[in-house]
Amino acid sequence: MNPTYPLLGPLDETEIERQFRLLNAKLVYLYRERLQSWYAPRTVVVVPSLSLDQEVLSKIPGVHYYEERLLYYLILLQQPRTQVIFVTSQAVDPVIIDYMLNLLPGVPVSHARRRLVLLDAHDATRRSLTEKVLERPWLIRRIRDAIAYPETAYMECFNSTPLERELAVRLGIPLYALDPRLVHLGSKSYSREIFREAEVPLPEGFEHLKDEDDVVWALAELKRMQPNLRRAVVKLNYAFSGEGNALFSYEGAPTDPKALASWIREELPRRLRFEAEDMTYEEYMRKFLEMGGIVEAFIEGQGKRSPSVQGLINPLREGTIVSTHDQILGGPTGQVYLGARFPADRAYRLDLHELGRRVGEVLTAKGAIGRYAVDFVSVPQPDGSWKHYALEINLRKGGTTHPFMTLKFLTDGYYDLETGLYYSATGQPLYYYATDNLKKPEYHGLTPEDLMDIVVCEGLHFNAAAHEGVLFHIIDALSEYGKVGLVAIAPSYERAETLYKEAEAALDAHARRPRECGPIEGDSKPALTHFPPMWKG
Repeated sequence: MNPTYPLLGPLDETEIERQFRLLNAKLVYLYRERLQSWYAPRTVVVVPSLSLDQEVLSKIPGVHYYEERLLYYLILLQQPRTQVIFVTSQAVDPVIIDYMLNLLPGVPVSHARRRLVLLDAHDATRRSLTEKVLERPWLIRRIRDAIAYPETAYMECFNSTPLERELAVRLGIPLYALDPRLVHLGSKSYSREIFREAEVPLPEGFEHLKDEDDVVWALAELKRMQPNLRRAVVKLNYAFSGEGNALFSYEGAPTDPKALASWIREELPRRLRFEAEDMTYEEYMRKFLEMGGIVEAFIEGQGKRSPSVQGLINPLREGTIVSTHDQILGGPTGQVYLGARFPADRAYRLDLHELGRRVGEVLTAKGAIGRYAVDFVSVPQPDGSWKHYALEINLRKGGTTHPFMTLKFLTDGYYDLETGLYYSATGQPLYYYATDNLKKPEYHGLTPEDLMDIVVCEGLHFNAAAHEGVLFHIIDALSEYGKVGLVAIAPSYERAETLYKEAEAALDAHARRPRECGPIEGDSKPALTHFPPMWKG
């Protein structure tokens, strides 16, 4: 055990930062010399902590099970000398692990399982996983002792904060993620600054707002600048999935600029419509005082869409675009992320590549590494083109990361920058329809084993030969919250959506009629005991 990186004892921020710099200097070597090799030994410690504002996170039903979205890291077990250590708040049901490993292409399950270490904190409290690990030195010791290849080990996480930095130092391994000193670049305010620097269009608005007075001022100034503006959006700097957004309507606003600010101040508590469930005005303004935020024009438009582009910056400071999506949004005002369709529409997916590249170049110049995503609202124009407005940057893994990695998990293909399409190893283009939020009351009580019964009965396995099928995730949330995620993959948009609907229909039917196997009405499929006529010699 390396005494340079202590399990216990106080470490001030200066010492943590110094040791973090030393450790992360290894990433360039690891990436250049080891991580590009299929056969090089390595250990990947996955800590899928949602180290975000826990109060805002708590508005998402079953969010503590979202750690399981990063189980796509089991894809790395295809590489014969790669070890994966996966840490969670609570133990993942073994049925789910079996489900994932049995879908791993080209590797015997027994071989993959020998190289997988599962550890957990036995803690279901509403705190980030990294906090839980840091207060458990015995768990940190178990993680360190389990690392088979300490010289080529590194840590992966959902998002990077000073907590993840300290844990990497305690473990004595580099953190392959954004430097926590740069987390502010992913705030709503700095996103707007980066869009301007990258010459990417964005809605009119104001950033770096600090309190309720600033919000009132910004709403009034925005209306003065755009007299015909109908609505504006208030956003918390460090919220996510749209849960920190609130919509304000100017309907009935006075035309006199002097009276407008007073009217907004009086109307704001009544008119602000929140995306997060059970959010109150007082709570929202308290969070705004903590985080700060922005106010920007709400983009109107018939037929508008909400696409996104994803990029990756490696430790060598080289960037690339890795995917595009059309996001599926819901919530009271249509700003909450529910799922996505891959890839984005062919009419604009290459436009997204260019806009995402510009943002990525600015981020790279500022020192960012790891995954990033840019969300847009896009409005069709009379000439058939689309106008795109950039809304925010996510400097972390996000809702579109795990479905795309699931596609790679199952098909081992590649993303083509020339077409914006994903191709299987055999050259077949593939599409998917994905959600984190298939949630219905009748699903309450379904266990992982129940779901596996439904998967088998309804033939919902992924078919590697046909390159189509369904993979479920956040399965542990089913019983408690009636909620599950899934990715439906197929050779066309239409087929992927059909598979999604078939999976939903199967869950609906079996949730109401447990243990019924096969078609609900009739059964045309012969049993295995039905044989064709035999002849005699």
